[in-house]
Amino acid sequence: MYIDNFYDASSVGDSDVIEPKGKATLPISKLRRVALEQQGLLRRAHFGRGKNATLRAIEHLGYVQIDTISVVQRAHHHVLRTRVPNYETAFLDRLQAEAKVFEYWYHAAAYLPMRDYRFALPRMRAMKRHSTEGGAGWVRSRDKQLMDKILDRIRIDGRLRSRDFEDTGGSNAGWWDWKPAKRALEQLFIQGDLMITGRVGFQKSYDLPERVLPSDVNVDEPTTDELAHHVVGNTLRAHGFATLKSFTHGRKGSALRQAVKKCLEDGAVGGRFARFTTANGTLWYGDRSSLEPRAPSTSASVRILSPFDNAVILRHRAQVLFEFDYQIECYVKAEHRRFGYFCLPILYRDRFVGRMDCKAHRQDRHLEIRRLFIEAPVDDGFLQAFTDATWDFAGCNDCVEVSLTSCEPGKLTTQIATSLKAQ
Repeated sequence: MYIDNFYDASSVGDSDVIEPKGKATLPISKLRRVALEQQGLLRRAHFGRGKNATLRAIEHLGYVQIDTISVVQRAHHHVLRTRVPNYETAFLDRLQAEAKVFEYWYHAAAYLPMRDYRFALPRMRAMKRHSTEGGAGWVRSRDKQLMDKILDRIRIDGRLRSRDFEDTGGSNAGWWDWKPAKRALEQLFIQGDLMITGRVGFQKSYDLPERVLPSDVNVDEPTTDELAHHVVGNTLRAHGFATLKSFTHGRKGSALRQAVKKCLEDGAVGGRFARFTTANGTLWYGDRSSLEPRAPSTSASVRILSPFDNAVILRHRAQVLFEFDYQIECYVKAEHRRFGYFCLPILYRDRFVGRMDCKAHRQDRHLEIRRLFIEAPVDDGFLQAFTDATWDFAGCNDCVEVSLTSCEPGKLTTQIATSLKAQ
């Protein structure tokens, strides 16, 4: 299958997907179902229940992003609760303690499957080179003397928490001054000399990799081609199909980009991967096994997603597939926000129909929906599905009360507020 000789995408409707001349079209509605199915969002308990299901979800998605914002349940717990109905935060803690997952960088700080540890090594090595050779990039400390002392102390004393390096005496004269020590710990972590073994709240514990890694984990640094095949496999398993650019989202290096492109082209020529465009001209690569015919979704459930959910993290993808322009606004100046500080996407059936800006008042055990936006037509099943999902989300935030402050369109305010109160 070749990229050239495509039909003119401008001559077809927005619902069509175009393959090379002589091939069938794929409706965008099918691509939505493929995308959501691969993300584990179409069927309840897609990965099962419990701790093992949590691990299956992380391994399937490839990563779950960590975020420090706590307006509502933190992103990593929220993403997993969306896919594992009986998820508990202790599941993730136990998986990390059992060395089934580890913390490192994907396109951002994330929990990753331990089986993929070797594919983090190229970034670790690059970070170490930047630190020692004075290169640009993510460098928190170049104080080698301080880093050596920290490593020696952990080597002798064993696993230590970040607070063990604070200067509790109030003096900034010693080399345990917290700011330099914290930067050194972060540098040692990002370059692979230390691993995070767990957290209490957001207080990290650190240890040497040789005392954390299971004996059967491969620690051979992959070649560029091996890394490219891993990136392609991860992306297609989690999403079913993707654009060339999104395969290397958050990863630098022309060599990797070229290797990924070659992997995709070879797979397309060999028949494993499909190449197609959507009506706006976007070129996609898909795993043929994921693009098999699927029945329309009959579930009337609502999913309230995290802003850092793997399904919406790529803005262009959400725009093309779902006609949903989503951008988290906590990093936008207050006067320029359209929807609110921490708006959560609302998925109904196989469409994104709106978003809501929430805050969990934990002391009062009250979930406040500050602003709710319903942006697409919804059917009669939506109201009860949204009510059920909102109360489930309230429970995830340890809240026993829910309130709605405002809604657009305004005519829905009373109806939704009444339904939420009646639950």
